[in-house]
This record gives sequence, C-alpha cells and structure tokens, in this order.
Amino acid sequence: MTAFPVTLTLIALNVIASLIAFRNARFFNQNVLWVEPMRERGEWHRLISSGFLHVNGPHLFLNMFGLFMFGPVIERVLGGTNFLLVYLAALIGGSLWGYQWNRDNPDYRAAGASGALSGIVLAFCIIDPFSILLVFFVLPMWGIVFGIVYIGISYLFSQRADRVIGHEAHLGGAVTGLVTALLVEPRIWTNFVNQLAERIG
Repeated sequence: MTAFPVTLTLIALNVIASLIAFRNARFFNQNVLWVEPMRERGEWHRLISSGFLHVNGPHLFLNMFGLFMFGPVIERVLGGTNFLLVYLAALIGGSLWGYQWNRDNPDYRAAGASGALSGIVLAFCIIDPFSILLVFFVLPMWGIVFGIVYIGISYLFSQRADRVIGHEAHLGGAVTGLVTALLVEPRIWTNFVNQLAERIG
C-alpha cells in the first residue's frame, strides 16, 4: 500500500472522519448529506464531507475494503493525481445525483464513500473488462458484465420508494467516475476497444 499513497490517504481520511462521527453526533450532523440545510442555507460542503462519513463499522469496512481492492489498480494506471480526480469527481457526482433525486424531501440524509467507490469500480471495469470479479465473493463475473449489471440494478433500485440504500448516489458516482476516467486518460477507451476486439475475434 505504500506504493499507492493516494489510496492509503483516502482510506485513512475515511476511517478518521468516520470514527469521529461515531462518537460525535454533532460532527456527523454538520457534515452528512442533508437536503434541508443544503437547500435552505447553501451548505454545499456536505457534497464532499458526507463521502468521508459512515453510519457504522460494517458500512465503513465494506467501503474501505472495496477501496483497498480497486484503488491501487486505478492509481497505478492513472497516476495519483488523476486517480484522486476520478475519486473526487465520482464522490461529488454521486452526492449531487442523490441531492437532486431527493430535493423535495428536506429530511433526506445520506453518508458514505459508496458513490466515489462506484466510480472507481466502474473505471476498473473498463480498464480490465475481462478480469474475473467474485460478486458476493462467490459468483464469478467479467468486469464489463458486472459494470453493466451494476448500473442497471442501481437504476432499478433507485426507483423504489422504500429504499434504505442510496442507489441513486451509486448510479451518479458510477457514471461520473467512468466519464472522468475516460477524460483524464483517453487511452483507456482505445485499450477497452482493443480488448473487446481481441475477445470477439
């Protein structure tokens, strides 16, 4: 991990901020994605700060495990600066998507790095589309297939009124992260097309 300082720093920031929030409800409420203070008082810092907070230990662990698995790959391919740009773009894109989706619900609150992580995972899926991912640690799936399924499921689940997971933020983060990765490193698309052509024959 010392070879991937941006990934390590992001994990550390998430852990530190979340541990503080676990013990300090005021800190959590001042930084969580919360529609009412954003809409009424312009507290737009929440678009970013909410992405470093988590609601409990399992929530934090799952997101950091995902970042630990995929972050170093993207950081190696894009370089530290571009990796950070993709991560932050996905974080903000997911938060904005979630805010707009729930703008008429002033009590809506959300937290977590899932939007940013979704962008990193989708970038991985186009960088290495035929790598095998173990979904739920048991179901093997090509990266490109996983990416398509992930976006589809996120969209479908975001339509549910009784959702407890911010699938709309996952969708926004995934799309924003993927687009940003292609913008900062256009060769990703060329490599993707070449891999697809080789696989199809």
